[in-house]
Amino acid sequence: METPDIIYGKNSILEALVANNREINKILISKNIHTDIKINKIKELAQQRGIVFQFVAKEKFQPYAEFNHQGVIAQISPIKYMDLDEFLESKNHFNSSLVILDGVEDSHNLGAIIRTCVCAGVDGIIIPSRRNVQVNSTVEKISAGAINYIPIIKVNSLVNAVQKLKDNNWWIIATDASAKDNYYDVKYNDMNFAIIMGAEHAGVSKSLLKASDFVVKIPMQNSFNSLNVSNALSAIIFETLRQKLINKK
Repeated sequence: METPDIIYGKNSILEALVANNREINKILISKNIHTDIKINKIKELAQQRGIVFQFVAKEKFQPYAEFNHQGVIAQISPIKYMDLDEFLESKNHFNSSLVILDGVEDSHNLGAIIRTCVCAGVDGIIIPSRRNVQVNSTVEKISAGAINYIPIIKVNSLVNAVQKLKDNNWWIIATDASAKDNYYDVKYNDMNFAIIMGAEHAGVSKSLLKASDFVVKIPMQNSFNSLNVSNALSAIIFETLRQKLINKK
């Protein structure tokens, strides 16, 4: 059976995986159920499709207590994700832009970021399949429908995605509070660029910082250095738009 955000029950999830016509964010399997032929088939198909599945405690299923979920729930997306190769083939013009999210866990933040990116003319958003919130109905609502106007690209490895971008003539700009350069010191209007934003509590991972061509910060006027990630992105992304518009004059 299905609700707007989930498919539940072994048979329903198996049917969705076999048909391969739904965008599944993640499959949750209770640690308390016994593995059987159907569970093994769900795991096998999920691996083939590159879908994350996790064995979780029964408490994770409490919000779904009213459903006969049989200890298996698939969280589904309201949109179809785009493949990175497909995006690169479609965006071959100069001065394209991407936002890469590294560990953003709040649906409200992701929704706000998508809305900002659409308003600023960003060409796409990359999210990882693990350790990052996926597009769900809350994200759709907070984005005010903006999810329908921008490609959302899901990848298994952000490090590999960044390398592929660099191999295709993209410049990578990571954000970090301890960076030497300010975000407005970069000239954004003469390159294809991707801006990496990390979560407030962790920031951008060391591997992505190392792979970046630029590392920038937003200067702060006091020691309270904790801008919300969606607000921080707004400051940076509208600076890139400002430069682009000035360059057109």
